Amino acid sequence: MDNNAYKVAALGLLLVLLGAAIYVFRPVENRLTRVTVVGDSEAKISPDTAVITFAVVTQGKQAVDAQQENARRSEAVQTAVEAISADAKAEVKTSNYNLRPQQDYYSGKMPKILGYEVRNTVTVSIDKLDRVGAIIDAATAAGANSVDGIQFIVGQSSPAQGEALALASKQAMAKAEAAAAAMNGKIVRIVQSTEGGIDPRHVEASYAQASSNAAAYRLEAKPMIGTPVQAGAMDVRSQVVLVVDIQIGN
Repeated sequence: MDNNAYKVAALGLLLVLLGAAIYVFRPVENRLTRVTVVGDSEAKISPDTAVITFAVVTQGKQAVDAQQENARRSEAVQTAVEAISADAKAEVKTSNYNLRPQQDYYSGKMPKILGYEVRNTVTVSIDKLDRVGAIIDAATAAGANSVDGIQFIVGQSSPAQGEALALASKQAMAKAEAAAAAMNGKIVRIVQSTEGGIDPRHVEASYAQASSNAAAYRLEAKPMIGTPVQAGAMDVRSQVVLVVDIQIGN
């Protein structure tokens, strides 16, 4: 038998083996059932970061007057806040700034500009929660006259986030194994794993706009009383979605 004959025979044998493999594995694939399960976990943990938002609001007959007064107060506020948070992991940034005219719409004529208002909003993030009250006090004493609120959050790198995720994963896998047992099968592979959940944010307090004149009066008339702020516990939820293939039977 020449070489060509050997090649033809070998090719024929290869096709036979390939066909047999397709025949053997086709029933196995047909016996796979794909199941999606969800695992949830929830825990109460302490926040590790506070986000404080406040503003310096000034007014003036001329836009430049309002702007300059705002700049002076805002610089004083920033200096006071940075002094309080100097040894902490903190970030002080301007989150919004606007200058708008104050208009009279009730004279029955075209709106008339009575003056201008400037609002410089500052956001402070700090990891030392016991400094929140002191930051509010220092900012208002330096010229901030609007405290818009506080948020306490848990960073994504917090160990508590990892623990919640691990519990959710275990619950999802337990559900998948229970589904496989109910179908008299076994899990042969995890097709997909997706992490979900709720960003743990909690608004602890909201402060109404305070008058700068009233703040100055408090400084002159009586000693300052520290602002008490308590973070409290937060509900953190993690979720894991698993997609698995279950082989039914042998």
